[in-house]
Amino acid sequence: MSGRSRTCTKPPQLRGRYNDATGHALFSTVAELTLLAGWMSYDACHHGLAQRYFLQVLRFAQDSGERRLAGSVLSAMSHQATFLGQFTQAATPARAARMGISGVATPTLMAQFHAMEARALARTGDRTACEQALAESARHLERRHEGDEPEWITYFDEAELAAEAAHCFRDVNRARQAVEHAGNAMSGIHVRSDFFATMVLADAHLRAGDLEEACRVALYALDLGEQLRSARCVSYLSEFRTALAPHAGSATVRGLAAQAAEHRIWQAAAGSGRDA
Repeated sequence: MSGRSRTCTKPPQLRGRYNDATGHALFSTVAELTLLAGWMSYDACHHGLAQRYFLQVLRFAQDSGERRLAGSVLSAMSHQATFLGQFTQAATPARAARMGISGVATPTLMAQFHAMEARALARTGDRTACEQALAESARHLERRHEGDEPEWITYFDEAELAAEAAHCFRDVNRARQAVEHAGNAMSGIHVRSDFFATMVLADAHLRAGDLEEACRVALYALDLGEQLRSARCVSYLSEFRTALAPHAGSATVRGLAAQAAEHRIWQAAAGSGRDA
């Protein structure tokens, strides 16, 4: 940046004059905060806004030379594309991340990139490629050294990878494997992640034919969900309610509905119109 004045559409602090070190620190900080804003918008299902934030992060990362952060936002874009059902496109940014910054990517970043690619591949039904990507993710994660990782990626650990694997095996109709991985995905630290993993566990039990356990796990997820305000959480629950619809006449499902009726997130899922 060589101390030149920046006059793009950026916060006032970024339009002043500063030396290279200060400029790098400013752009890096703003990029990280903008990435957080993108994730928050995505979680609220404000998808157009989230995508604009993600693109802005790419520009900030380019200005600051933060190739690792650029890779992370590409991974986020892959995650969002999978959620939106854009399965064939979703693998592309994940591959771009792992191929484009492989020279500077840390093991944890590479693990995340492979996991995001696996999620997309699972949704397209390519089980073999999905499992290969998961294996690569696990291999990279085993090589990580926490002191060498950017702080913003340290959340991606064994529990997070187990959650991604649970999603994958559920989506390729390997319900028992999904149950196994989802059971290892509860960190007890990140409530939102634990909610998603618990709902995948409930869905996997349902697909495995264990209706009673599916409902028991879903009820536990509802307790977690009371702590959250997340449109994505509502979406997960709404999909589960849709999957439960063929069993609506069973005593087990009626019992779940009775116990769940007072939960705010259950009511929100009912109001979404996605369940039968």
